[in-house]
Amino acid sequence: MPHARHASPDATASSQPGELDFGGDFRDAALGWLRHLDVERGYTTETLTAYERDLRQFAMFLAARHRRAPCLGDLTLVDAKTVRAFLAHRRRQGAVSRSLSRSLSALRTFYRWLEASDILKNRAVQQIALPKIPHSVPKPLTVEAAALVVAPDAMPAELDWVAARDCAVLLLLYGAGLRISEALGLTATDAPTGARDVIVIRGKGGKERMVPILPVTRRAIARYLALCPYPISGSEPLFLGVKGGPLSPRLIQLAMQRRREELGLADSATPHALRHSFATHLLAAGADLRQIQELLGHASLSTTQVYTEVDRDRLLAVYDAAHPRR
Repeated sequence: MPHARHASPDATASSQPGELDFGGDFRDAALGWLRHLDVERGYTTETLTAYERDLRQFAMFLAARHRRAPCLGDLTLVDAKTVRAFLAHRRRQGAVSRSLSRSLSALRTFYRWLEASDILKNRAVQQIALPKIPHSVPKPLTVEAAALVVAPDAMPAELDWVAARDCAVLLLLYGAGLRISEALGLTATDAPTGARDVIVIRGKGGKERMVPILPVTRRAIARYLALCPYPISGSEPLFLGVKGGPLSPRLIQLAMQRRREELGLADSATPHALRHSFATHLLAAGADLRQIQELLGHASLSTTQVYTEVDRDRLLAVYDAAHPRR
């Protein structure tokens, strides 16, 4: 199934290796749904890719049952038992509860769109409860560890443009609380250069927020731009790969992995952990939860409140370690 951001109505569903050749009406509906999520709902590329994959897996499950490519008529006949069998099949393949919950959410969204678009009506998927996801809290870095990860002085003495680029991206994650997709989605026009100390970020669901950029981060970005061998202007991506194309998130993950190994940090020290660290450290320093919600771009305060648990756990750990009666 072609990706919504690049697909055309004439694209074939089997254009990529390992993908199923859907029935024509199923394929057209899937493309219409993905375009809706992309253009009208403003879903991120990561979510679109995941939802596309979830729908493809469901279609492959139906194909195995019917011994042919599924069509919209098959979707009309899906019942709760079929959906449960699909989830059980995915569980046997090794999918965890979080992945299964996302898959079911994708199917729910797809069926709601089919009904709203007067294509078909089937509410069997809505009857299935989301799998229970074990409660977990973010795992931020300590203030000291986070400072070491993003410290420009920790970079090679002969600072090349790639190292300068990685440093600038990591500083945006920790210093501004950006998601990695948001940092890499910045354009040259967006760049906080000169006296510009605030940028507008369009996050999940197309929600915009204003984010202040620290002087150290602005200096890191200016240094990267000065060293980068490629001209960057206008709506072109701010951060580039070694061949001049848009920078892949995987390269930032690898850069963080190298810093993690150099500093002896836990495996939980990922790029996204820097965003968690941003929120947790602000909260510990007395920032208001509502302010942190706005800076992170959370739609609901309940999402932000998880950081109060992190701060409480850290406080209790310090208490247990320091109290004379322990």
